[in-house]
Amino acid sequence: MSGKNVTEVVAAGPEGIAKAARILESGGLVAVPTETVYGLAARADSDEAVARIYAAKGRPDFNPLIVHVRDAEQAARFGEFSDPARALAAAHWPGPLTLVLPRRSDAGLAKAVTAGLTTVALRAPAHPVMQTLLAACGFPLAAPSANRSGFISPTCAEHVLASLAGRIDLVLDAGPTLAGVESTIVAVRADGSLEELRPGPLQIASQTANQSIEAPGQLASHYAPGKPVRLNATAAAAGEFHIGFGTVRGDCTLSVSGDLIEAAAHLYACLHEAARAPEARIAVAPIPDTGIGRAINDRLRRAAT
Repeated sequence: MSGKNVTEVVAAGPEGIAKAARILESGGLVAVPTETVYGLAARADSDEAVARIYAAKGRPDFNPLIVHVRDAEQAARFGEFSDPARALAAAHWPGPLTLVLPRRSDAGLAKAVTAGLTTVALRAPAHPVMQTLLAACGFPLAAPSANRSGFISPTCAEHVLASLAGRIDLVLDAGPTLAGVESTIVAVRADGSLEELRPGPLQIASQTANQSIEAPGQLASHYAPGKPVRLNATAAAAGEFHIGFGTVRGDCTLSVSGDLIEAAAHLYACLHEAARAPEARIAVAPIPDTGIGRAINDRLRRAAT
């Protein structure tokens, strides 16, 4: 707990953002919208505040956090930017790209943020509420997805409350998020090469990295709805809630038109609906493994593990 038994929900206007900034400054926890999913924010320079994130989520301590910053200038206080890293930041920030870079020795971040690694994950988000909050705070924010560890990520305030009500101080409600899946994570290595640690909304030319845990979203079992999940299902069997796509309609449809961007935006909402449904199992229609479909299938495979 971060000091309250009741989690307050406020609209993400000027008053709500100012209140969130005060809570964060004092070491509290606030669920904040980003363009991808809602994040559970705490000040990244406080050991005590970051420890509250891990406690609220039940998150394993070997799983590092993403540090959210205003811009590349602020990010350079915490990570070492090579020319390739600067080029990626210039091209894609603010936006749904997280860069894993060598951590500066004088970064001043809470030790748990990097989970003992010599690297740090940095992102400058594009959502106007998160941007305004970062400007109001002046300090960086550690912000993993605002849900219990391993479960379905939240794309609206109701999803946050479903697993974190009573465990955090505040939810800034700005309605549903747009991208619907977490940021693309790319590690920039010392030799300038790029390795994709997690697929996401952005497609960055890179190698696929090994599966050692360097960034969020790499656990084999993650995004889990609490029921068995069967993939590539063109029809539902008895006792299955069917998530459809395109011509496969289902009980909940990611995109009737077969639009992968729309499917990504609806992915977690459909998984939340399937988790609440009376059916004991979940079946998911085939999703093309191209573009953002790679990120959708990555999340579904981990949900099914």
